[in-house]
Amino acid sequence: MKEILSSEWKYGKKLLNVSVLIAFVIIAYYNLSIGYMMSPDSFTYSGWADALIELDFNLYDYFVQNTFFTPSYFYTTPVIVVAVSKVFFGSAWQYAFLIFDLFLVLFSLILFSKSLLIIGVRPVLISITMAVLVLSVDLLLWPRYILSDTIFSFLVILVTFIIIRGIAMDKTHYISLISILSITLLSRPSSIPILFAVFSFVAISRFQIYNKPKLLLLLFILGFFVVSPFIFAYLHHLIEVNLSDNTQGAHLLRLVGQGEIINDRPETWLPPPSTFGDVAYLYFVRMISFFTPYAAPFSIIHIALNSLQTIIILLSIGLWAFLGENIKLLNKTVFFILLLSFSVAAFSAFTIIDYDWRYRFPIILPLMMIFPISMEILCKKIISE
Repeated sequence: MKEILSSEWKYGKKLLNVSVLIAFVIIAYYNLSIGYMMSPDSFTYSGWADALIELDFNLYDYFVQNTFFTPSYFYTTPVIVVAVSKVFFGSAWQYAFLIFDLFLVLFSLILFSKSLLIIGVRPVLISITMAVLVLSVDLLLWPRYILSDTIFSFLVILVTFIIIRGIAMDKTHYISLISILSITLLSRPSSIPILFAVFSFVAISRFQIYNKPKLLLLLFILGFFVVSPFIFAYLHHLIEVNLSDNTQGAHLLRLVGQGEIINDRPETWLPPPSTFGDVAYLYFVRMISFFTPYAAPFSIIHIALNSLQTIIILLSIGLWAFLGENIKLLNKTVFFILLLSFSVAAFSAFTIIDYDWRYRFPIILPLMMIFPISMEILCKKIISE
């Protein structure tokens, strides 16, 4: 066992390669066995793709003609993928889109592994994580949907890889980073917190606060669960006073006005808020609800797998916080992952938490990185003693 856990174990990378392949095959088989799925947003993308094809892929004319209340350029990437699938594969375009999504899953698993290898995590620990990822409800669910989720999740893990590579090399390739961030911005409105997290990380990381994990975790908890709800309540007040006639502003005000927590799940809603404190409390509940592993209609297996994933992530964060002193590469990586995750969660809490928690999917792989990182820290601790 000691040899297997050694960072120099000669079969480590071979085991990792096999683990990635097996994990992908299981995830792909499960999604393919069910087949592609169309949701209301899928039909919207299909209609927009048809319009883009009719305009001979003239994006300027497409943007002018698309009058969706959210700027249509936010959905450019998935619409182009759908349009290209229709042009090349005709009536079989949904199957082509599904296969494309599954390839992105494979590349995501590879980037996940490479990111951890770069910062010195033992291959055997990453291999163990692959077994956990196979049980991820998100990876078993969203790749078969004709939506932007898998594309967006791949872009997020690609951004994460570029950041981690920059951490390891102590030099970030900003041209590559900005290029991928540009594509990410054109993939979904929820790309905004991704950009915020990256720019914030670049600005804050120079202060080396990441070398104090317990303090850092405390600041994240206070900022996310205590400070943010009051900031959002104040922003809600500003929107109410100054932007109530704006389409987006009115939409946000309506959701808060009816006490909505999870979209289209009235059982989660609160009584309509009437005071500033009520609004702040609503945002606080939304913050917590973003990470909720269960909902009334979920099956027992769904709840069990989500709960297992949540427990693993929470225990890993706790282990990192108490054992991760003075391990620069690992601490800096976890700092970015937490900043990314809390930014996405805060943005969703302020705007909308989707009925099926779709907007949580892009941060699952980054969050799961903390598991092998915490195991690596534990291994280092045991060996040093």
